[in-house]
Amino acid sequence: MTAEKTDMVPALMETALPGIPIHARGKVRDIFRADGRLLLVATDRISAFDCILRTGIPQKGMILNQLSLFWFGFLEEIIRNHLLTARVEEYPEPFRNFPDRLQGRSMLVRQADPVPIECVVRGYISGSGWRDYQATGQTGGIALPAGMRESERLSEPIFTPATKAVEGHDENISFERMADQIGSDLSRQLRDWSMALYEKASRHAESCGVILADTKFEFGTDESGVLLIDEALTPDSSRYWPRDRYRPGGPQVSFDKQYVRDYVQSIGWNQQPPAPELPEDVVARTMEKYLEIFRRLTGREPAW
Repeated sequence: MTAEKTDMVPALMETALPGIPIHARGKVRDIFRADGRLLLVATDRISAFDCILRTGIPQKGMILNQLSLFWFGFLEEIIRNHLLTARVEEYPEPFRNFPDRLQGRSMLVRQADPVPIECVVRGYISGSGWRDYQATGQTGGIALPAGMRESERLSEPIFTPATKAVEGHDENISFERMADQIGSDLSRQLRDWSMALYEKASRHAESCGVILADTKFEFGTDESGVLLIDEALTPDSSRYWPRDRYRPGGPQVSFDKQYVRDYVQSIGWNQQPPAPELPEDVVARTMEKYLEIFRRLTGREPAW
């Protein structure tokens, strides 16, 4: 296990399990094959504008992993998900031999074929949706009323899919382009599931004093059909705002990695590799934001 040192605690940048080859590394997760299943390990890496930054956020992976576990359980009545277990003692050999490296930041999941679309639901106009609206009056091919303000609540949530870029930036696309790419029937199913997941999750967030402005879901298919995969409603994949500080008309105070995005934009980074490093105060504040949203949504402390 390699880690980047900070003055706080080490940030886990890569997972190393001696004797076990890694299958793949994502922006945040390290993936291992496990007897026809996959073991996902959430590292402390953080990305901005689809580029992995050189500085990690200590304990971020544990918070993301455990928040996904919370949401998978909360939403499983809507659609099944890929989670099998997060108990290291239930992992196959030899993974159960590494509880100190895996407990709290890993999960054993079903293997699925990912659908190459990010299923984004927006309840508020912000981020790339706001930029699209400023340029075209539309978001994801959906025309919105004239004169909207940044961060304004939409009259009803909208589904705005995006391509999943292997390299470079993801691209917002219309539902029609999504249907051309993966088929009309599957597109309608994913849209309907995404909207139902967002509706239930946003109601829970509201009850916790939090606005779920937007989020993205990822789906896959296996021999039993479609299932929810990857992560669920974490601060990496969602935009969370404190309800009592919500003021439409500009950017919002957030509990997500928008704080990191704002920093790297403020220093003039061109959003191309190499990514910049983060100063310690940005790292510390980001840790605080991730921890606070976990506590608010789950009502408990993460298990370190």
